[in-house]
Amino acid sequence: MSKKFPSILIALIFAIFPSLSNGQNIDEALQISNEIFGSKLIKDEAYGAFQRGHYLTALSLALPKAEAGDAASQTLIGEIYANGLGVAKNYALASHWYKQADENGDISASFALAMLYQQGQGVPKNRKYAAELFKKAAKKNHREAKYNLALLHIEGIYAEPNVVEAADLMREAANAGLVEAQYDYGIMLLDGVGVAPDLTLGALYIKQAASAGLSEAQVEFGTLLYFGKGVERNLEQSILWYETAANTGNPVAQNRLAKLYAVGEGVELNLQTAAVWRALARLSGLNDVELDKLLISISKEDLDLAENKARFWPQEPPKEN
Repeated sequence: MSKKFPSILIALIFAIFPSLSNGQNIDEALQISNEIFGSKLIKDEAYGAFQRGHYLTALSLALPKAEAGDAASQTLIGEIYANGLGVAKNYALASHWYKQADENGDISASFALAMLYQQGQGVPKNRKYAAELFKKAAKKNHREAKYNLALLHIEGIYAEPNVVEAADLMREAANAGLVEAQYDYGIMLLDGVGVAPDLTLGALYIKQAASAGLSEAQVEFGTLLYFGKGVERNLEQSILWYETAANTGNPVAQNRLAKLYAVGEGVELNLQTAAVWRALARLSGLNDVELDKLLISISKEDLDLAENKARFWPQEPPKEN
């Protein structure tokens, strides 16, 4: 039920430095730290090395400070072991360092430790304790913790069943920029779950998540545009959102595009293109009897061509000699 997110720090590192390797020496790490933090900020050599992908150097620099009780260094070591950065992945060691950092007041560590207890990774699975840690981090405005706590309030087992509290937490996480929360809060607004129904506002939150690249939100926003729900009806824009999601591999979007091409709604009728999208959706396990009926008249030649295209998608099939 709950969703795990990579740390913001890890995601940022890989986005900025995708090709960096390990093994930088300490002097170079110090230089990196100076470049990143400048003279006006406290220099953290371990973090500087970590940002540049020099994880073994970061580990060696962080360890003395972590053993001396520095929470940020303890969290950094937890990240290294939890994600297997330059070392073998070791959830037990990660949980050890996250726990110390949590006790020393690091909310990122509290959230990371909660996720380990939620999944039973490196520690005995204990969703009740995970919920307590989510609540602890949420009180200090950790947006992913708020999101996970909202989901637990909806589930109503390890946190009090309370959709109103869930909606409040989901809204806060959404307004803090968490894409999954934007989508889920948009759905709550559309359905009136824990909050008064507001189709226009719900559509706005879903559009934010769609624009950020969440394929489920792209499908949903395409559907809102198709029906004119919370937004002005716009078939052309609806198809564009479906295409965007379909091209990322979303089977629901692929199936809906197939139907539109099969009947020529908003696009030129093309049974072969419809069959390609149907085949792709089927490869993901999505079958649709209604769509099959729409394609019953397709020729065997066009069907074979379509299914061959789907096998090689997104590349073109090799040309026969």
